[in-house]
This record gives sequence, structure tokens and C-alpha cells, in this order.
Amino acid sequence: MAVAAIEDLPSLLAGGKALAGLDLGDKTLGVAVSDRGLSFAHPRPVIPRKKFSLDAQALLALLEKENVGAAVIGLPVNMDGSEGPRAQKSRAFVRNMAPLTDLPFVFWDERLSTVAAERTLIEMDFSRRKRAEKIDSAAAAFILQGVLDRLHALRSDGPPYA
Repeated sequence: MAVAAIEDLPSLLAGGKALAGLDLGDKTLGVAVSDRGLSFAHPRPVIPRKKFSLDAQALLALLEKENVGAAVIGLPVNMDGSEGPRAQKSRAFVRNMAPLTDLPFVFWDERLSTVAAERTLIEMDFSRRKRAEKIDSAAAAFILQGVLDRLHALRSDGPPYA
């Protein structure tokens, strides 16, 4: 299964699996991982982009180590809702990952996630250099937290527990 819907995540994450968030940058791959309760996104160090096979190997090793059951990848949609070259890169990344893993991927509209992550890092008084080092992981955490909040809302919309 290469691509899954957000509604499929609860069953895919059964057994205490974590959820990963990915922000595909040109120079780095930002990664964040949820806690087992699927409440909080925790940034991980970025993976420097080299060539696809090395990037994929490093990513899959990290996801296995973190006991990840699915990964959410930011889909950089244009403000008008159309998909440009950056969105096509994200879709191509998932297509290329599919033969290498059974891990399902979910696309998540990441409009303005990098902007929000940058503002947060500025508020935390990170220097420009430190922000550059952390921006993709911060954006991945922002993407992942959006998905975790959506999953929480989906659970809250369901029937009450007896």
C-alpha cells in the first residue's frame, strides 16, 4: 500500500505504532515522529539529501527505529489549490518509496507550514543559521501535529465510548 487516506490511519497504527511526518526539502528531509498515544509531534534531526537511494535508506532506518506504522508527507499545494512542481516532487518521492517499503504514506496539504514553522523558530529566538538547520524538521512537526489534531477530531466525532 503506497498511499492511504487519513481515515485509514487508526487501523494502520494499531499496536502502539507511531506516525511520522515528513517535509521534503531540496537539501534536507525534515522528520517528526508522534508519541505512541498520537497526541504530540516531536521533531527529529533532518536527513541531509544526497541521492534518492541514500535518502530512502536513512529514512527507512529511522522510521523502523521509531516503530512507525505510517508516514504523512507534506503536499505543497499552491494557495489556489492547484499542484505545482513541488507537489509533483512529493508525489514522485512516494512513488519511488513504494517499492522499498510496505509503509503507507498519507498526503497532507501543507500550505504555509514552513511559514508557521519559521515564525515559531523566530519566536523562540533561534539565529538565522539555527533556523536554517531546523526549519524542515519544524515544518515536519507542524504537518504531523495537524494530522494528529485531525485524528483526534475524527475520534471525537465518532460514537461515544460506553
